[in-house]
Amino acid sequence: MADHYMAALQGSMRVSSLLLLEFRQSVRLQTRLHFQDRTKGFSSSEGAQMLRDLQTDIASGSLSSVPVDWADVHHLAEGLSARHTPTKGYRFADILHVATALHLGASEFLTFDGQQKKLATAEGLHVPW
Repeated sequence: MADHYMAALQGSMRVSSLLLLEFRQSVRLQTRLHFQDRTKGFSSSEGAQMLRDLQTDIASGSLSSVPVDWADVHHLAEGLSARHTPTKGYRFADILHVATALHLGASEFLTFDGQQKKLATAEGLHVPW
């Protein structure tokens, strides 16, 4: 799904430093989990390749990190939290990612997380899958 989306993408996908940090952190955590329990996560070589692939995408321009006004993102996140968390129980990271997308003026939001998708859709973002 994501591979097809990226292949069809015209130009660069704009991402925040938050997304890049979360991706790298997730790969490192999943690699550690694999080290502890071989039935989970990624092997060290798989994790290293994923991080290299990310750097290649950044270097080639497929991904571009865009500047974010974090004070504005936090303000938007506070509004999202007040509107949605009491009834739906969204996690902080989900709120922050959707707030960042809104701050950047995104019309589409890519996620494989069901809760994040619900929040993004509730805020008018199109989630293609």
